[in-house]
Amino acid sequence: MSSIVTEQGILHYETIGRGRPLILLHGWINSWDVWRKAMIALGSSDRFRVYALDFWGFGDSAKGNQTELSPSFRIDSYVEMVRQFMDTLGILEAPIFGHSMGGTVALKFALANADRVRKVAVVGSPIVGSSLNPFLKLAGYGLIADVIWRFPILLKLVMHTILAGDSKQVRDMIFRDVKRTTLESFFRSIGDLRETDLRAPLHGLEMPALGIFGVNDNIVSPRNAELLTDCVTHAQVALMHQSRHFPMSDEPDKFLTAMTTFLGDNGLKRN
Repeated sequence: MSSIVTEQGILHYETIGRGRPLILLHGWINSWDVWRKAMIALGSSDRFRVYALDFWGFGDSAKGNQTELSPSFRIDSYVEMVRQFMDTLGILEAPIFGHSMGGTVALKFALANADRVRKVAVVGSPIVGSSLNPFLKLAGYGLIADVIWRFPILLKLVMHTILAGDSKQVRDMIFRDVKRTTLESFFRSIGDLRETDLRAPLHGLEMPALGIFGVNDNIVSPRNAELLTDCVTHAQVALMHQSRHFPMSDEPDKFLTAMTTFLGDNGLKRN
């Protein structure tokens, strides 16, 4: 377990490998662990030093002040978090992959720091917040989130409904990670994501970009793949036809192939 101290508190991350840096960002009510298998495969090649971060409010990173609203759980705050992380570790530039909310953060970071991002990739990420599952959009309203948090049976019911078609591995991961979030990080981050619209800014993104989308994703509409290619000149898309919102778990080999092909490193070990 590794961490750095930021102005907003502890930032936890995991790392593996001895090559050039690669940064991985997780999604909403998730943690670095969503990347575990992919980062082991990439790190074991000795071509990458892979860093998987926990956003503030999630995983083992700082949870903030739970008695007052904090700015640390907004998308722009997470963009700043990535910058602080790279500065502290002396990472001048790196490819950045983000899953779901993490992909939106990755795109916004790339737009604001083009000289520090070699390539950017998103996995099941919303280009527009209106493409989120209706249950997720409702969770971004403080009053609704408060009710869900006060009555855990409601949260379990919603999660069971959304994750009904996912594997036991995915369900167990999400139910574990949601226990490590707080009410504030739960609703502030998804509320901010709900209002996101990157279509206009993305026309200015000039670096290579990749979108990996599960065709059966019911959390973030796979139609975002078309938005990405419409907006970004150098964008490519890999569709996972047997995947939902977690293609790294649903089709791990195909997912890793898409990652390594985009990075330009094939022949990595698969664990």
